Amino acid sequence: MFGRTPLRTTLTLAALLALTACTQEQQNKLGREIQNWTGTNGVLEVYAGDKLVRRFIKIDKLTTAMGTDDNKARPYRYGYGVLDENLNMQVDPGENKVYFEISDYSTSYVFFENPR
Repeated sequence: MFGRTPLRTTLTLAALLALTACTQEQQNKLGREIQNWTGTNGVLEVYAGDKLVRRFIKIDKLTTAMGTDDNKARPYRYGYGVLDENLNMQVDPGENKVYFEISDYSTSYVFFENPR
């Protein structure tokens, strides 16, 4: 038990030193990867003009689609979340987790972490 503590401390210090050596862009990318891995309690609201028409809750991440052959970003995002049919910010009986896609061209949307 005692032998593991110095090793753990050494590894932690090495990781911190490596992180400080990264550029700001690399640190931001690492932060996004950690957030994607750990997940968030995201909310996606879709608007038609100024009217809220769809809401998805309990989204762990919103992902930019990438091309299979060229690995270039596609003009849409996708994710999984619960379709909040009555727009009350709660998962009610009958509201299920669904897959969704949001186009960069055709919709106005807001993605944010649920403050509750």
